[in-house]
Amino acid sequence: MNRFVAVLVKSTIGIAVLTTLLIAQGCSPRVKSQEAAADKEKLTTAQPMGSMDHQEHETSKSEHQKGGIDHSEHSGNKVTTQVKLTTPKDIKPNTTVPLVINVQDKDGKAIANFDTFQEKLMHLIVVSDDLQFFNHIHPIYKNNGRFEVQANFPQPGSYTLFSDYKPTGNTEQISVLKTQLPGKSPSTPPIDLKLNKTFGDIKANLTFSQPTLKVGEEVTLSFDLKQTSNNQPVQNLQPYLGELGHLVIIKQSSPLTRADYIHAHALKNTPSGKVNFMTNFPTPGTYKMWGQFNRNGRIIVVDFGVNVQ
Repeated sequence: MNRFVAVLVKSTIGIAVLTTLLIAQGCSPRVKSQEAAADKEKLTTAQPMGSMDHQEHETSKSEHQKGGIDHSEHSGNKVTTQVKLTTPKDIKPNTTVPLVINVQDKDGKAIANFDTFQEKLMHLIVVSDDLQFFNHIHPIYKNNGRFEVQANFPQPGSYTLFSDYKPTGNTEQISVLKTQLPGKSPSTPPIDLKLNKTFGDIKANLTFSQPTLKVGEEVTLSFDLKQTSNNQPVQNLQPYLGELGHLVIIKQSSPLTRADYIHAHALKNTPSGKVNFMTNFPTPGTYKMWGQFNRNGRIIVVDFGVNVQ
C-alpha cells in the first residue's frame, strides 16, 4: 500500500487542500509540496495511497491541515487528476468567502478542457461533516484548470466538498476536498429519520420500493410533494440542471470519503407531484439525503435520513 503524506508548509504561507483522485491501478506518483501565492491563503498537500480504511484517511494532526484524498477507481480512460482547493487563511462563519479549485493531471499540468454535464462544467457539493449543512453550487471556469466560486459556511467545524467534473475525453470524476472553520463546533444533533416533513409551502413524503433498505439492493426512492395549503400534488415542477430533480446521498461517517457519496438523478415519466430516484447503498449505516426540485424558478431542498441494513 502506498502511504499518504501530508506536507505542512510554513504558516506564513497558509494552507490549501490538495486532493488526488486515483483512477489507474498500480503505484501512484509522489506529489511535490506547493507554495501558496499569497500570505492569506492556506495550503495542504496530500499523496495518494493505493487503498486505505477510515482510520488511515488522515493528513496531519495540525489544526490547519485537514486535507483528504479520493482513491476511487473509474472505468474508461485511465488518468490521475490532482485537485487543489485554495481558501482564505481565516474563514469566519456566515461570511462569503472565495474558493479556488485547480484541476491538474498526475504531472501537475493544468487540465484545460472539461465537458458540460447536467448543464455545468463542475458541481460542488458542500456539507458540514455532521451533515447538518448542505449546499450545491457551481464554480465558474476561468481557464487553465482553474475554477472559482463564492461559498458560505454557517458555523465552526469541519466541512467536506465533493467536486464533480468531467475532463474532456474521460469519465465523470469526483474529488474530495476538506476545509476547517476555527472555533468551537456546536453539539451534533442526531439525524432525523422521519419520512414526512414540511418545508415551507411543501409537504414532502418519502417512500421506498421495498420495506427495508438493504446493502447492495436496487431501490426506488419516491418523493411525494404536496402543497401545504390544499394537500394537492405540486403541479408546477420544472427541470433543474436538465432533470426533474437531483438527489445527493451521504453516509454518516468520519471522515467523509468518496465511498460515502451518492449522486442520483430523477427517473422520467413519474406521476404529477412525485419525483422518483433509483439507487443502491454500498454499506450499512445511517445516510442523509437532500432532494432538490425547481418550482417556478425557486430551488426547493428537502432532506431526510434513512437507515440501511
